[in-house]
Parts: sequence; C-alpha cells; structure tokens
Amino acid sequence: MEVAKEVLQIAHILKQEGHSAYLVGGCLRDLLLNKEPNDWDLTTDAKPEEIQKIFPESVYENEFGTVGVKTDSEDPRLKIVEVTTFRIEEGYSNKRHPDSVSFSTDINDDLSRRDFTVNAIALDLNANDPITDPFEGQKDLKDEVLRAVGDPDQRFKEDALRLLRAVRFSAQLDFAIEQETFKAIKENAALLEHVSKERIRIEFEKLIMTDKAEQALILLQELGLLQYIIPELEEGVGVEQNMHHKYTVFEHNVKSLGYAVKQNMPLELRLAALLHDVGKPATREWKDYAKGEKIKDGKKGDWTFYSHQVVGAKMTEKILRRLTFPAKLIEKVSLLVYEHMFVYDPDAVTLAGVRRLISRVGKENMEDLILLREADRIGSGVPKAQPYRLRHLQAMVEKVSTDPVSVKMLKVNGQDLMSAGVEPGPKMGDILDILLQEVIENPEKNEKEALLARVKELDKMNENELSKMAHQAQETATKKQEEIDEDIKKKYFV
Repeated sequence: MEVAKEVLQIAHILKQEGHSAYLVGGCLRDLLLNKEPNDWDLTTDAKPEEIQKIFPESVYENEFGTVGVKTDSEDPRLKIVEVTTFRIEEGYSNKRHPDSVSFSTDINDDLSRRDFTVNAIALDLNANDPITDPFEGQKDLKDEVLRAVGDPDQRFKEDALRLLRAVRFSAQLDFAIEQETFKAIKENAALLEHVSKERIRIEFEKLIMTDKAEQALILLQELGLLQYIIPELEEGVGVEQNMHHKYTVFEHNVKSLGYAVKQNMPLELRLAALLHDVGKPATREWKDYAKGEKIKDGKKGDWTFYSHQVVGAKMTEKILRRLTFPAKLIEKVSLLVYEHMFVYDPDAVTLAGVRRLISRVGKENMEDLILLREADRIGSGVPKAQPYRLRHLQAMVEKVSTDPVSVKMLKVNGQDLMSAGVEPGPKMGDILDILLQEVIENPEKNEKEALLARVKELDKMNENELSKMAHQAQETATKKQEEIDEDIKKKYFV
C-alpha cells in the first residue's frame, strides 16, 4: 500500500512527540482494495489541543476532536489532512449526532463507534504489526460484504444517515449488504425522517453518481428508504404502461437512469433520466382509440399519459427543491423533463418545428435533451427505440443552428426599431415577437432591410391590433406544434 508522503510525515511527527498515528476509514478501505483514496484521515491518542500545539497552523472548529492539519501538497485531497483523537460517543437523541463525546487512548474504542466493518480497520503507520481489525473488516472486504459494526439496529439508531450510506457504499463498492444489516435498515427506514434534506441530498448525489446507481435505486425502494427521499418515484411501482413499454413506470425510470450511467452522463442528466416520467402515474388513463372514448377495460385501448411531461416537470422542480439542489440545476432538469416529449419523427418534424424547439429549450440544452430522449427510448426495453430518428433530428438541428430562434438573433434590435420611430414599450415587444414568429417560419426573412420595412408596416397598426396579432402569432406557432405532437402521441401511444 502506498500512503501519501504528507500523511506519513504527519504520522512521523506525532510519533516523535510520543503519540500514535493510525490511518482509518475510507482511505484505508480504498487502499486495501487497491483503489486511490479520495481523502486521507488519521486518528491518534493525542488530544485536540496537543495536535494543535504540534501543528501550529492547524484548524480546529468542531466538537468531535477533528483537527485539520495543513500541508504544502499541491494535491487538493492532501492540502488539509484530518487528524481525529480516539473518541467514545454516547447518546444520540437527534438520531444523527452524539449527545456527548469523550476522548480515549485506545484505538479499539474509536473503531467500535464506526458504521461498517470495512470502515473500522486501522493501520498503525509507526508499528511493525500495523493492522488493527477487531470486527473482521478485512474478511468482509475479501467477501465483498457490507456489515454494520456490532449491533446493526443500534448503529442505525445512533445515526440515521447510515441507512442511506449503507446503500451508497453497497453501490460504490459493489458489495452485498449482510442479512442482519439489511434487516435492520428495513426496520429503521423511518428514522431517515430525522436527517436534514441537505444531508440526504449529498448522500443521494454520491449514490446516483456511482456505476451501480440503477441497482442502488432498486435497493432503496426494496429497503423502504425511497419513500423518505423521493416518494413520488414510489408511485410508479407496479404501474403498468402500454405496448411500447416492457417495464412498469418505476422500472422504466430506473432503467433510463441505468443507461445514463452506462453512458457516463453528468448529474443533471442522471436526475432527468430518473425523473423524466415521474408524472405518468398521475396522468394515466385507459383509452379506446377505435371509438375515441375512455373505458376501464377492453382490448382495443391502451394506457395513455397525456401531458405527463408537464405534470412531471412541476413534480421534478418540487422534488429537487425539497432536496436542496442548486437553483440552476433544478431549472435545467425541470426544463429537460418538460421538453422530453419533443417530436422527432422524420415524417412529422419540420425545420420550423426544430427552430421552435431550440427557441424553447435553448441551443445549449439541445444535446442534453437528445441524450435524455435516448435514455428514455433505451429504457423502454422494446425494439421501438430507433436511434436513426434521433440522428435525423440532430442533423436538422445542425441545419438550423444558424437560424434565428430568439429575438436576440433577429437582424434588428430595439435600437433599430427606435431609429425607425417605434416608441419603447409593449408595442416594441409585440413587433419583435411578430417578427420572430415570421422569421421562424421563413428564415430568409431575417434580413435587416426587409425587417425594417415590415416594422414600418406593423408600426402603423394601433397597439390593440398589434397586441392581438402578436398573441395570434404565438398561438399559431404553439398550435402547429401541438397538432404534430398529438398525431405522434396517437401513433405511438406515448
């Protein structure tokens, strides 16, 4: 095992001052698994004030005996190495933090308070017989098992966040959860309500970024934890779809996430893939297409989910706000969910339709939107997922990439309109909206002289007429897109 030289130096200095120095926690676990640690943690019998005296530039701002020792390393993981005094914890009235902490001189006391056996191993950096492993964590590493230290029920009642960390470690390490630990998680699932949404979000974010995120989501549901994180996803469990979907709503959402993971997509796309159909259970109806009537049973009909993307986008925003995700991420994921039902049938999609889509979504989000639809199609589990359609759309996006899709891309601006005699205000806004809709339909009209001539024509109209025309232009564009969308929905039962 190769321990960072900065860590060895701190351990050596502690030894010179008469103190022990053990490598512990995730960094040691990762080293034993031949993985590179994300951070470095030491534990010692030196008290916090003694550590501070030995390392004058250290930082101590907590009540749990952890001192941040600064180093000269260029590696951000090693700029501050956490050194914690052996400690004993007692009482966990808030199901998250100990009511009292006392310091110890015995490494075994410190290891016994830890969460899982694979994290309760210590390596003495200054000894000939270095490994201390009272809970057989090395054996569990070899057997690829995640087991709570001591009594699992007690471990989870001490700190309810460990319930979620168990699933995250299981996914991160690709380990099975030991039977008694599994049982204790299930029995204590409701304790997750005692954990702040921010802490849940941090763990959930780590979990969804693992290579086994799909399996982890299934495990969260099986253990009864998902209902305390995203209960809206639970509503899709067992909810049958239609002939174009092999899986239930919940299974489909999770499999879409699985594809996003396989393609190494970033966090916002993984969240969008997981939540894109969260609105389906609330919008599910049975319809007989032959008669155009809603019926409860029969062979001609099928389940439909009209406007599920609209409902889903609102639900997504609510979910992500509740979990304290950043505002920009919430905005983007909600937008992707709202727009994920865009038309991409080569027989129906038009260049003007593509321009309107780009106008709604933004050029910067088009690639991600297509990737989300790809995850949606692959996650359906049926041969219907035809990538050539998406490739056709991508070609059309490229074709119109220089076409105007927003007021900013018109060859005239507010200053030009004022020079032409248009007063600033609602009238100017209406004229620009009308120009944009006309140019989206026919990009060749986006020439300054032609637009200014059109501006003079529009400026002669009174404000009421102009406002009505602008509104009609927007409605016409929307109606055209809705008609195409409706045809596609009927054709493909989406």
